[in-house]
Amino acid sequence: MAFVAFPLKEPFDIDEVFARLRRVTAGLPKAAMFELRDRGYNSPFEQLVASLISARTRDETTVPVSLRLFAVARTPEAFVGLDEQELVKLLHGATFPEPKARDLKRLARQIVEEHGGQVPDTMEGLTAFSGVGPKIAALTLAVALNRPAIPVDIHVHRVTNRWGYVATSSPESTMRALAAKLPEKYWIEINERLVPFGKFVCTGTRPKCSTCALLSMCRQVGVVNPR
Repeated sequence: MAFVAFPLKEPFDIDEVFARLRRVTAGLPKAAMFELRDRGYNSPFEQLVASLISARTRDETTVPVSLRLFAVARTPEAFVGLDEQELVKLLHGATFPEPKARDLKRLARQIVEEHGGQVPDTMEGLTAFSGVGPKIAALTLAVALNRPAIPVDIHVHRVTNRWGYVATSSPESTMRALAAKLPEKYWIEINERLVPFGKFVCTGTRPKCSTCALLSMCRQVGVVNPR
């Protein structure tokens, strides 16, 4: 492994980091849940469904699949009435459409029968559903309800560790570390900014360090082959 010498860094200022992130990501494609929110698909149920669709599916696919689905059904009651095979067809393009159709039907039925048609508005209530982990629950709470929650996906996990802001080994541990350190005003925004930033700038391999607006503060932890 080649050694790369990095220049001395400025102090890491989280407020300045977010100011720069807003400028960098302004022209980049939005993270899927925020794109759907801004198109008007911002109910807790729509955000929960789209987050489940997004599992192991790229944002570029999640958005059109979700739009196609929501053109037919946007409420748990409407989902309950959908034929499962029709739902599979609507999910075409997403990964694992058959299991996801089955899971979405079960989820909608539970919401209608056990929660009066209302999506639970707590982390505990959401993660009680099969297939809903902390990231999906946090996205639903944050994007649909504007509740302070930190949705940590692979991009948030990778970038915040590269910064040297946290030192963790999994998205779950990153969520806990950020909850203890990150100012609450950035809890929702961190996913909105770091998904496009991680996809197009601070990429998994050969990140674009030489042209990155955060280079002067980023500790570049683990970076050995930047561009």
